[in-house]
Amino acid sequence: MQRGEAVARIERVEASAYKIPTDAPEADGTFEWNSTTLVVVELTAGGQRGLGYTYTDAVAAELISRVFAEELRSQDAMDIPARMIALLRRVRNLGRPGLISMALSAVDAALWDVKARLLGVPLVRLLGAARARVPVYGSGGFTSYSVEKLQSQLSGWVEQGIPRVKMKVGSHPEQDVARVRAARQAIGKDAELFVDANGAYSATQALALAERFAEQGVTWFEEPVSSDDLPSLHRIRARAPAGMAVAAGEYGDGGLYFRRMLEAGAVDVLQADVTRCLGITGFLQADALCDAYGVPLSGHCAPALHVHAACAARRLVHLEYFHDHARLERMLFDGVPELKDGALVPDLSRPGLGLELKRADAARYAMGART
Repeated sequence: MQRGEAVARIERVEASAYKIPTDAPEADGTFEWNSTTLVVVELTAGGQRGLGYTYTDAVAAELISRVFAEELRSQDAMDIPARMIALLRRVRNLGRPGLISMALSAVDAALWDVKARLLGVPLVRLLGAARARVPVYGSGGFTSYSVEKLQSQLSGWVEQGIPRVKMKVGSHPEQDVARVRAARQAIGKDAELFVDANGAYSATQALALAERFAEQGVTWFEEPVSSDDLPSLHRIRARAPAGMAVAAGEYGDGGLYFRRMLEAGAVDVLQADVTRCLGITGFLQADALCDAYGVPLSGHCAPALHVHAACAARRLVHLEYFHDHARLERMLFDGVPELKDGALVPDLSRPGLGLELKRADAARYAMGART
């Protein structure tokens, strides 16, 4: 884009899906899986290519290429609010939550990436930084893991300098106290220990287990019940042991979802996910709401995609360094930020998000590109 040029027309919108096997079977309190599907959006404008992605079903690629691309072609990539308003109107009768919001999230990230590239700056410079580095917590500890594998993974993160780690609970509630105790033995007394039930417990179960988890120094109880059950989240938050934060929000699909959760007093820490909450735009909206309500914000998964927005978020406390996504992003993208002293730092020498798809490496996992 030349200096003084006012418009950068969107020329192409391409979407592709990749299915990558996990390195071992994975499970949480309510779900089991052995692969992860990544949907990548590449948007070309003014001679620059922007990239965004989400973790969802491959049908999102068809939606992007058939419906969203028609709305975006020939429009100005610089005016991201106008592009997203038009897309939200376009999907009104399709049912916006869920898969459609995830597809929109990938497009929004690609728009921000291409805009920063057109301006020749890293995205965090365009957004404005609140911090230079993003603290992370190691996340995995799947309920499908043996106790030995659980201990090895969590202690490995602590040895790398990550001062907080998270494990899954809820598949077998009768085993959870013993597994949490084993995790604490592995990581030592100083590292923070988080648990995530993925909505597997009843409110009564969650409150009883919260007391037992607190004995092992657990400071974070994520989705003790379903995120849709705001009254129960509020009840658990009100009665949880001192020093234990109740967290939820990872399925949020925009500002209204987050506002309802905050108005209900349902969380001590709000989670938001760039791949689900309408992208960079939605993540920063979640941050603004957290600022208004005086609640901390935590980024959920997709660490490489979050880094620039997380640096710009005023209320952010940390970002989830999710085992499956961190592994996958290193496999498929160049420019993934390195983990240093328990934090991720954006590479300010690279424009935009700083990520490039490794096409040859990704090709073996392709489910069929759609243009």
